[in-house]
Amino acid sequence: MQIENHIFHSASFAELIDAAVGFMCNTPMVTLPPDEKFSGGGVYALYYQGNFPQYQAIFAVDPNLPIYVGKAVFPGWRKGKGSAKQNDPALYSRLSEYARSLKAAVNLELSDFLCRFIILQSQEADLISTVEAAMTRKYRPLWNSYIDGFGNHDPRKGRYQQAKSEWDMLHPGRVWAERLRGVPPDVNQIAEKVDHYHAPRQT
Repeated sequence: MQIENHIFHSASFAELIDAAVGFMCNTPMVTLPPDEKFSGGGVYALYYQGNFPQYQAIFAVDPNLPIYVGKAVFPGWRKGKGSAKQNDPALYSRLSEYARSLKAAVNLELSDFLCRFIILQSQEADLISTVEAAMTRKYRPLWNSYIDGFGNHDPRKGRYQQAKSEWDMLHPGRVWAERLRGVPPDVNQIAEKVDHYHAPRQT
């Protein structure tokens, strides 16, 4: 067997993803959540412009560096259901959810965050996961690649034996996270991870 016969390459696909990422990176930054509700799924990036000491030196230097990248798909999309509603506000709802998390944090200000997003509809919705992955590879956002837990949800009753995430240790305040009873990560090690993220960007 020649494995080369099973490897697919597509220059046009790579160009398409680059075009989608380029489009997203040139959309205007808007408030989090956006001031107008909209329908659709897609990919989003959050940007920090505040004074949290461990972040200021990173994001003040490059305000176009996202602190977090994520995606929102329609309910049922992952299972291939054709009934996924194109008018579902999946992306807007996800941005609103994360705005609530940031507002709950005792040492962050929601007003210090902005967002960019790209809406992917119809056949372009198949690109959502790929564009998210491309954005994550391109920017290695702090809350994706170094500090775990921002995207976590309330595990609900009976599952609070797990530990707080690194994000919740660094930014306490989410009510459900305060109920978690597991052994938490060390805050000093979390701080070191932030420092390691900053180091390659120092000049």
